[in-house]
Amino acid sequence: MKVSNMPEKEEPMAIPESKKEVVAALENIIKIVGKMGVKIEQFDPGAVKVRLPKEPNVNHIGMVYAGSLFSLADYTGGVLFSSCFDLKKYYPILKEASIAYKRPAMSDMTIEAAFTESEIAELKRTADSVGKADFAKEFELKDENGTVCCIARGSFQMRKA
Repeated sequence: MKVSNMPEKEEPMAIPESKKEVVAALENIIKIVGKMGVKIEQFDPGAVKVRLPKEPNVNHIGMVYAGSLFSLADYTGGVLFSSCFDLKKYYPILKEASIAYKRPAMSDMTIEAAFTESEIAELKRTADSVGKADFAKEFELKDENGTVCCIARGSFQMRKA
């Protein structure tokens, strides 16, 4: 019997065994992101889900710190890129970003992000041809109830290594 009105927490998606080493490296590549407790829950080619726990990312009034939310969006862009492209051949940079804070974030936050196969192919073609390729992504940062608390937009660039 359920005694709480809180929704049951979704179980994290399983990371394929073949990707666990890459995911572990990504979770530790940016030290501050590791200290924030960010975890990659899904890492499929062209599709990722990343979670930011509320703790230790709480601000002075009890909600998730705005800077942590922004970092989650920036980091997710890199994780998504890493799910599609060989990091020995290409790397991503964030050129410009904005975030709209729609409502207080009071729980763990997640972002699900994806590239289509055609987007991946076009980015590779362009980067291979001219050395770089620009792309834009929009991310919805959702709380544990699936409510969108923030919308982040980023202009990224893929470059040949």
